[in-house]
Amino acid sequence: MATVIDGRKLAKELNQQTKERVAKLASRGIQPGIVVILVGEDPASVIYTRNKQRKAEKLGIKSILKKFPADVDQVTVMAAVDQYNHDDTIDAILVQEPLPDQLDGQAITNAIRPDKDIDGLHPTNLGKLYANQPGNYPVACTPRGVMTMLHHHHVELAGKNATIVGRSILVGKPMAALLNNANATTTLASRHTRDLAAATRQADILVVAAGSPHLIKAEDVKPGAVVIDVGINRLSSGKLTGDVDFEHVQDVASLITPVPGGVGPMTIASLMQQTVDLAEWRHNGQK
Repeated sequence: MATVIDGRKLAKELNQQTKERVAKLASRGIQPGIVVILVGEDPASVIYTRNKQRKAEKLGIKSILKKFPADVDQVTVMAAVDQYNHDDTIDAILVQEPLPDQLDGQAITNAIRPDKDIDGLHPTNLGKLYANQPGNYPVACTPRGVMTMLHHHHVELAGKNATIVGRSILVGKPMAALLNNANATTTLASRHTRDLAAATRQADILVVAAGSPHLIKAEDVKPGAVVIDVGINRLSSGKLTGDVDFEHVQDVASLITPVPGGVGPMTIASLMQQTVDLAEWRHNGQK
C-alpha cells in the first residue's frame, strides 16, 4: 500500500516559509506583487484566480485581479501586459488559461517580461530551463511543486526512469526538463503514444498530466513506483478525480498523490513562493 503524499500539509509548510520571507522583505519596505489577468468567466478559472488572490493576500503579497470580458481584443490585453511590465510594484504577471479563440496566447506570453514571467513560459525562461543554465529564472509552478514534493519525500531521481504522460507546455514539457536536469532518464509520452502502458510500466517515477480521468490503471504501473497525478477532472456526478485510478494504483505504488489534495495545493503554494523569488531577485540584483 502506497504512502499518500499530503499536498495540503506540505503546501501549508511552504506557505508559512513564504509568509516569513514576505515579512523579511516588508522590513526593507518591499512588498512582492502579482497580477493575474483573467479573460471571460470560465467557472474553473474564476475559482482558481479567486483562490490565488486570497492566498496572496493572506501571505502579505500584493495581488491584483485584472478582469476583461470574453470578447476583449488582442490590443487591449497586450496593453495591460505592457502596463504591468513597467509597474515597479508588480513582480509577477500571470495570464490565466484558457483564453478565448480570438486571442493569441503565445504572443501575450511572449510580451511578458522574462523577469516577471511567473509561469516560466517565456521563450527566454524555457530556453534556460531546457539548457539547464545556472542562475535565477522562473519555471512552471506545477512542475516546481512536483519537484518540491519529490525532494520532500527524498525520492532519488538520478539514474531513475521517469515517464511523463502529457506534453503540455505548462506541465509535461517543463516537468520532463526538470527531471532530466536532475539526471533522471525521461520519457515524454501522451494519450497518442502507441503503447502507452509499456512506457508507464518501466517508470520508477510516473507523472500523469493528460486530462483523462483514470487513464492510468494498476496494471500500467511498475510495482513500487512513485506516482504523481496532476490531472483534475470533474465527473458527471460532480466529483473531482485525477488521471490515475487512485483506488487501485495505491496498492501498487510506493508513493502517490491524491486528487484533490495532492498537486493542486502545491501549485498555488509554488506560485506564491516564486512570486517572492522574483521580488527578491529583482531587489537583490540577482541574475
